[in-house]
Amino acid sequence: MNPKIKICGLKSPENIRDVLDLQPDYAGFIFHPTSKRFIGDLDAAWVAELQGPAIKTGVFVDAQLERIRTTIHQYRLAAVQLHGNETPEYCTELRNLGIEIIKAFGISDGFDWSALAAYEAVADYYLFDTKSPQHGGTGMSFDWKLLEGYRSSKPFFLSGGLSADNIHDAVRLGDDRLYALDLNSRFETEPGIKNIELLKRTLQNINDE
Repeated sequence: MNPKIKICGLKSPENIRDVLDLQPDYAGFIFHPTSKRFIGDLDAAWVAELQGPAIKTGVFVDAQLERIRTTIHQYRLAAVQLHGNETPEYCTELRNLGIEIIKAFGISDGFDWSALAAYEAVADYYLFDTKSPQHGGTGMSFDWKLLEGYRSSKPFFLSGGLSADNIHDAVRLGDDRLYALDLNSRFETEPGIKNIELLKRTLQNINDE
């Protein structure tokens, strides 16, 4: 069975509607102000009313808990992706709201996989991205062979530099724990604007696997 699809970094209403028409499993909205894909002044009520199967996911980096709680309510988010140094206790506070918790980790040579142990009981999924100061969105992949160090049974999202050129290699990783592919910067015409035709072709190719 092929992994689920998350399309992340959405911020333009017309483009968002076109993305949702592709019926991804997750739709990601970035609430980190320094990101080039920051949701900005996109109307919260408009996002809240969006319909479809995609799980609306808010991406945060070390945000105040109260801010996240408010954002979840305003935008009717069903999942949060935490890309900073959030503690297990922090994750527990959010999980108690009844939403999915995706805890992200930046992966590079020498990554300490034992750091994940503290999150086993509080994260629904992990997300493995390329380590960077901007917490993702680099368009660069990490060495997927590093995943050999991952010993947990918890399913994970694979992120970082996924493109139409390497997506088949990702699908064929042969890791039963690979839950979802996180598509972002390599499927854009500009930051936050997704290339719908490229996405459409890529998703069809995945379905044909």
